Amino acid sequence: MFWDKISPLYDLFENVYNRKVYTGTGKKVADFIEPSDEVLECACGTGAISIYIAQKCKKLIATDFAPGMLRQAAKKCRKYTNAAFQKADITKIKCKDARFDKVVAGNVIHLLPEPEKALHELERVVKPGGKIIIPTYINMSKESGTAAVKFITLLGADFKRQFDLESYKKFFEDMGYKEVSYYVVDGRMPCAIAVITKD
Repeated sequence: MFWDKISPLYDLFENVYNRKVYTGTGKKVADFIEPSDEVLECACGTGAISIYIAQKCKKLIATDFAPGMLRQAAKKCRKYTNAAFQKADITKIKCKDARFDKVVAGNVIHLLPEPEKALHELERVVKPGGKIIIPTYINMSKESGTAAVKFITLLGADFKRQFDLESYKKFFEDMGYKEVSYYVVDGRMPCAIAVITKD
């Protein structure tokens, strides 16, 4: 699997190419986390966001589909006893309804053939009044980020879609989400963070 293969090198690539955004996104996501929160993170990758969530929350369950990514994330977060790591599918989350205060899914929406399934699952497992936090890399111009996307695609990643800020907003609107707040972590390849509060 592609993500298993690149897991040992993923942080190196991100830190060389896009360090400001890579670390800035985790810090920004953590701004939405409270000390009493139980948090589910899907597609945690190597734990770039997990490490900031774990410092703030009561309990973090971080999941990913790729065991290699999970190993990297668990290693990165080993000093946080409130964090657990497990393999899971974002489109079929095995837990009861309204279980978590916050759910996070970073840089995965653009990779999914049916992102609506993932969004429905994230909405299902978050408590009413809880937040769904979805950071995704965006291309602010035709040139920005194109080299990185081409490089990762050459290695074997399968991007189903790419967003700029406007198309990212339209994506959520088309999915039926009207009350969404957006925050952009700016840098070489910026990241837009969509925050949805469940009714």
